Amino acid sequence: MTKFRAYSMEKTNDSVEGRITSLSHNDLPSSDVLIKVHYSSINYKDGMVSQPDNPLVKEYPIIPGIDLSGEVVHSDDNRFKKGDPVIATSYEIGVNHHGGFSEYASIPGDWIVPLPEGLTLEEAMIYGTAGFTAALSIHRLEENGLTTEDGPVLVTGASGGVGSMAVAMLAKRGYQVDASTGSKEHEEYLKDLGASKVISREDVYDGNLRPVGSSRWAAAVDPVGGEQLASLLGQLKYSGAAAVSGLTGGMKVPTQVYPFILRGISLIGIDSVNCPMDTRKKVWHRLANDLKTKDSFDRIKVVHSLDQVPETLEKILQGKTRGRSIVKMID
Repeated sequence: MTKFRAYSMEKTNDSVEGRITSLSHNDLPSSDVLIKVHYSSINYKDGMVSQPDNPLVKEYPIIPGIDLSGEVVHSDDNRFKKGDPVIATSYEIGVNHHGGFSEYASIPGDWIVPLPEGLTLEEAMIYGTAGFTAALSIHRLEENGLTTEDGPVLVTGASGGVGSMAVAMLAKRGYQVDASTGSKEHEEYLKDLGASKVISREDVYDGNLRPVGSSRWAAAVDPVGGEQLASLLGQLKYSGAAAVSGLTGGMKVPTQVYPFILRGISLIGIDSVNCPMDTRKKVWHRLANDLKTKDSFDRIKVVHSLDQVPETLEKILQGKTRGRSIVKMID
């Protein structure tokens, strides 16, 4: 029986402990498609799963890793065959279904996307959920009418995974990008990704919430939420829109109706977890084509081994990572 390595988390009393362990295929869920994992990635959500009081995990043990890419080794789903390169992100993966921090993963066929032509398995995980979320944000903003002629686009949390990807993708599309960050040392990094201007997060929210401020941005990609989101809403131009995908800045958004009815702005929610498969495939196709930021991959990615996952999970929760942390599962 094939044995393989995985990073598994178990709950004991009021604590959650993770360790590298040896498993067999019988330890995995009975799903349609067995995948040999080549790459995974480390996201803020994975860090949340490692916390004892998180509301995400219903049952332990759990193998985290909400992203994975790899090769099909067995399939009971006629949409996939042995040898197919595939991507699986979101849904219950790594939360309530064993995920990508494992050399093998068993995944339902309905959660799997064929690897688009023009992407490698490594590139797919440099994107991962963060890149997909950034791309979905841009996709929805453009569906809402955003064009490069409308003016600058703000990206908050710009040195993080979603933010870094959004900066690079927007620049690739020809947008003027204002990148907001709380870390001054990331200015050169963000300009290398294509930011036209790097501003502090205090320049977006200085601690004083105003119902309506000066018109500064045509749109915003916001993985932060909280009071910073409330502040930037009042600084969007007429008919502007903000695509919100995260809550690292808090769950409450203490805004008012004024910017919505005086400037006709829109607040667009971005859900990468249960995004419909037809939209999911469209966005992955864009990631392999007009949104592909190949020139930025080496600046954005940091490659880790499975053994380095625990320390990287701690760093991502502490805000001490930059860009995209990927996990290489093959030699």
